[in-house]
Amino acid sequence: MNKEKILQIIIETLSSDLAVLLKAAKAAHDASIHEENIPDNKYATLSLEASYIAQAQANRAQEIKVALEAYRNLHLKPFDEDSAIYLSALVTLETEDGVEKKVFIGPEAGGLKVQAEGAEIVVITPSSPVGRGVIGKFVGDVVDLRIGNSTREFEIVEVC
Repeated sequence: MNKEKILQIIIETLSSDLAVLLKAAKAAHDASIHEENIPDNKYATLSLEASYIAQAQANRAQEIKVALEAYRNLHLKPFDEDSAIYLSALVTLETEDGVEKKVFIGPEAGGLKVQAEGAEIVVITPSSPVGRGVIGKFVGDVVDLRIGNSTREFEIVEVC
């Protein structure tokens, strides 16, 4: 699988998310200062609520900006079967019953899901439970990973 393409998809996805959030934050800000939303009594809180939404969206936009910068500066390292897994690895995990999961270890935006070459790839960070479970491991290692409310056993079948 082409990690450069995956990296580009992650950057495009984050850029798109940022554009949507900035537009939404502006709309919420405009609503918070609109003359029709000026409170005329202590129970009229529409302006205040809109300002809270605008601030939350602006905060999330800042998080995405940080993630974008991290991915734009990410150096993709090549991995092989003898390489320990760490940042920028694309890891294929497989359960006993043959279900495969692909994860990309990135610096930010854990939980982001992208589609590449017909497969779903989940971005994980080194500090996430799955990230901590696979960092430093090798192809062929079996790891117990807590996913949701259950722990599953996965074999690391490929890393690139």
